[in-house]
Amino acid sequence: MKKLIVYLSPLAEKKLNDLLNYLVEEWSVKSKTQFLKKLKQKTDQISTQPKSCIESEFFPGIFKLVIEKHTSLFYRIKNDEIEIITIIDNRQNPDSVHREIITST
Repeated sequence: MKKLIVYLSPLAEKKLNDLLNYLVEEWSVKSKTQFLKKLKQKTDQISTQPKSCIESEFFPGIFKLVIEKHTSLFYRIKNDEIEIITIIDNRQNPDSVHREIITST
């Protein structure tokens, strides 16, 4: 399969920026760099194997990718692209995650 383009929705872009700012403020620039490296590895994975992650039981066509222990993202395949819908803290209330996905679809 060819490599698909991966892009962030406006919501995912905002949440990623917030997360990166948090990492720098609370941890270090090194933590931010390490997170971005993991994110790149994971997005490279789904760009070549878009269905390699678990599909949501609540939202058909939406997949969950665990980036690290506390952070995941939800994405969907749209034509020849992958849209990252949102980035979440795995400890947050599932209802709020569902609302984010509903408002983005």
